[in-house]
Amino acid sequence: MRNFKFTINGNNYEVEILSFEDNIAELEVNGTRYRVELEKKVQTPKTPKLVRSVAAPSTDIDIATKKTSKPAERKGAGLIKSPLPGVILYVYVKEGDTVKIGDKLLTLEAMKMENNVNADKEGKITAVKVKPGDSVLEGDILVEIGS
Repeated sequence: MRNFKFTINGNNYEVEILSFEDNIAELEVNGTRYRVELEKKVQTPKTPKLVRSVAAPSTDIDIATKKTSKPAERKGAGLIKSPLPGVILYVYVKEGDTVKIGDKLLTLEAMKMENNVNADKEGKITAVKVKPGDSVLEGDILVEIGS
């Protein structure tokens, strides 16, 4: 496996590590084989397994769902969800405000960039779930818009 040269108290030693399993090492020192047991069992460092949650769409609009009302009519309550994990910097709306499609609701800092989160439907704000300084994950509900 590996070769080493040591000098201990003026004596030269050539050491070859033949194998190393668990806490047992097989060595050859100046032609003589030794089986060495370590006091403490060597543990290989475990890399943590990162599990990412399933990404939810940024809003509750689903293209696959058929619409039963006319496109111009108001739909039911809507949830505005975080598109990315980050920190809320500013909240521009409060409960009771009326918003139109495209109105700026809040600013989210993600990956050192400021991202505006806009309304994707018209309606009245029924709940604001976050405040400036809050940390959010992707898919967290930020604002609820009612009809």
